[in-house]
Amino acid sequence: MRIIVPLKLVPDLVEELEVDDSGRALDTEYVKFKLNEFDDHALEEALLLKDSAGAEVTAMAVVTEDADKLLFTALAKGADSAIKLTGGEPKDSHQLARMFANAIASQGFDLVMTGVQSVDDRDGQLGPILATYLGIPCISVVTGVQISGNSVTINKEYSGGVMAEFEVDTPAVLGIQAARQTPRYAPVSKIRQIQQTTSIETVAAGDLGSGAGSEISHMSRPEKGQGAKMLNSVDELLEVLKQVGLV
Repeated sequence: MRIIVPLKLVPDLVEELEVDDSGRALDTEYVKFKLNEFDDHALEEALLLKDSAGAEVTAMAVVTEDADKLLFTALAKGADSAIKLTGGEPKDSHQLARMFANAIASQGFDLVMTGVQSVDDRDGQLGPILATYLGIPCISVVTGVQISGNSVTINKEYSGGVMAEFEVDTPAVLGIQAARQTPRYAPVSKIRQIQQTTSIETVAAGDLGSGAGSEISHMSRPEKGQGAKMLNSVDELLEVLKQVGLV
């Protein structure tokens, strides 16, 4: 079974984020980017399937300044191959999904495992859009995947912690919420070794389409409120409720 895992870099939210001069995008000059947390879980779940069922795992990413490091890290963790997509600058989730779909369609695959969401999703989650372009089913909010012969069993979480189990026909797209274990760590020494011994395949992006047809008109930092008042007793709380007419 062959599994393809699209990976995406997103702004690190511990950084101080600023809006650029256009007022419609982040100023990325000093922003640190990192692998989307849910994509890391998707990669880990794929690697667990490699360990348990002999699946072949391919990591895929759009070319950026840190794309090579991202893909070499995936290889150091255990991915069998890596593909870098060039020749396109996706403006939204729809164009990003089309870019991945163009490359994935040219590869033989059984499962596409992507993160359930990302911190910079604006116009939809990547998984369902990608499945639409590929013309295959999608199951999202997945917390476990098991392969038994030609059958794939999926654990999916619903609101309120309700769990469901599905048998899925392949090919399919899975939106991974959490891997069955914490994503593994790749030592720097191993990443450097991979860089010296392994190459990354390059694939052209192809036609990205028109996207979602939406655009950002304005971005701004949240306005600060008046702050909070600490209450030290029930009497103080009652007094505040009286002032606003609730008691």
